Amino acid sequence: MLHELSIENLGVIRSARLTLGRGLTVLTGETGAGKTMVLTGLGLVTGQKVAAAVVRTGAEAALAEAVLDVPEDSEAAGVLADAGALYNEDGTITISRSLGSAVRSRTIVGGRQVPQALLADCADDFVTVHGQADQVRLRSGARQREMLDEYAGEDHLAILTRYRTAWAALSAEREELERLERGAEAERTAVSHMRDDLAAIAAVDPQVGEDQTLAAEATLLENAEAVRLGVATAAEALSGEDERAAMVTLEVARKALADAARHDETLAAHEARLLEHSLGLSDLASDLTRYLTELDADPTRLEAVQGRRSELAALCRRVGRDLAGILAYAEEAAVRVAEHDSWDERVEEHRGEVARLEVEVGELAARLSEGRRAVAARLAATVNGELAQLAMPEASFDVGVVATEPGPFGSDAVEMTLAAHPGAPRRPVAEAASGGELSRITLALEVSLAEGTVHEGHSFVFDEVDAGVGGRAAIDVARRLAILARTQQVLVVTHLAQVAAFADHHIVVTKGTDGEVTTSEVREVTGEERVQEIARLLSGQEDSSTARAHALELLEGSTVTR
Repeated sequence: MLHELSIENLGVIRSARLTLGRGLTVLTGETGAGKTMVLTGLGLVTGQKVAAAVVRTGAEAALAEAVLDVPEDSEAAGVLADAGALYNEDGTITISRSLGSAVRSRTIVGGRQVPQALLADCADDFVTVHGQADQVRLRSGARQREMLDEYAGEDHLAILTRYRTAWAALSAEREELERLERGAEAERTAVSHMRDDLAAIAAVDPQVGEDQTLAAEATLLENAEAVRLGVATAAEALSGEDERAAMVTLEVARKALADAARHDETLAAHEARLLEHSLGLSDLASDLTRYLTELDADPTRLEAVQGRRSELAALCRRVGRDLAGILAYAEEAAVRVAEHDSWDERVEEHRGEVARLEVEVGELAARLSEGRRAVAARLAATVNGELAQLAMPEASFDVGVVATEPGPFGSDAVEMTLAAHPGAPRRPVAEAASGGELSRITLALEVSLAEGTVHEGHSFVFDEVDAGVGGRAAIDVARRLAILARTQQVLVVTHLAQVAAFADHHIVVTKGTDGEVTTSEVREVTGEERVQEIARLLSGQEDSSTARAHALELLEGSTVTR
């Protein structure tokens, strides 16, 4: 149940705070006064998408905040708990949503920021908003099927969930099977080329980095004499017999320092450094000598290297990739060839899975059809009972369930029909009902669903559900809303005095201007102010004595036994 709704900077409403109680609350006001903005504020706290254009001119953001109850055993309670939402001390929860025109929008539930979509998913558990657009939706078979499924209850909806999961899996399996069967020939051709490529790659047997290694070796072999001469000259300069050789010169210097160090111990460190360099040069000279010994300048080796490089180059041209790409391609192709080797087995596996899922989908579809047919007559009877209370006692409403080809929601088409009076042909409800009758049928359906599917204290919001209704029918609609409000909280936006007269709480939206800025005030009226507002609804003039007398008459006759 909604306890409070606060709005700031939303359209013509600068600031408003509504305290909402149990029973029937009506919201009235002249056209353009701002009733829509109250509903927009309610839409914000129930997670609806709202355009930033509704933010009051000059404000950075609009804010809507609600304090409400969330049923402890509801799915919403679990979702909000997982999101870390905290409850108030009295067990209520606070929802706050800002809509920015110049700043970021935010959704806060129980002190925790959550995605707007999460709030939208939860809202149906505590508030049901029914607007004029729902009458349009009622014209669609999809909406009629949804309402019948909802009326059938949780067990039926669980079967529907299983069916939709199985149907999605079946659709995916069929697509994969079709792809396999359709692409079989093309795949065989592609895999045949891959087999040839893999055979060629295996024959050459390239190794990781082999092309770079061979290129370096070829460069060495092609310049072997120049390399040999350079290394030999360096080795001779380091350790040759010539007195100018580096090691000979270093040894002369070391011995000279050793003699001097006998007289100055500080020179011993310099002698040690010369000895270290001498040993290092000796090791380097040995390495160069060994290199010369191992240097292979055999022309036949160069020929072999060039031949191997040519072989690798031919393979790269064939496959159209460099050596690294060839090795990666070989791994990918091997996997695809292996998959193709089991192509027939895979096709059979998918065929088997399709057959299994078709059986499962068929069984679940049959259960859905059985459930829909079982409750269709009950829903029709309930709605007819409601219509009898809504000045349509001679109307005959029916819910038909017709077998169709299986689809995402089963193998049924649901059609709601109406015979407006005895002897009238039965036609689709959208064609047979006038605007006012469609409003009453919609209300009857909503009431029928509400009494069977929601907990006590749930909040219902009806936006001009009485559109197109007048006279005696308006009183019947008002009485039915008041009866619903015995167990549920009901908020109705209305232009009808008959509906307003049955309210437990009456809220009025009035618009004013100072010549430059237009604002709206939202407040509850009682006593004489309420009589004046009902008189205004009747005649457009709250000070009309005739309208006032009629308003008092409506109020006196609006009692509903509770």
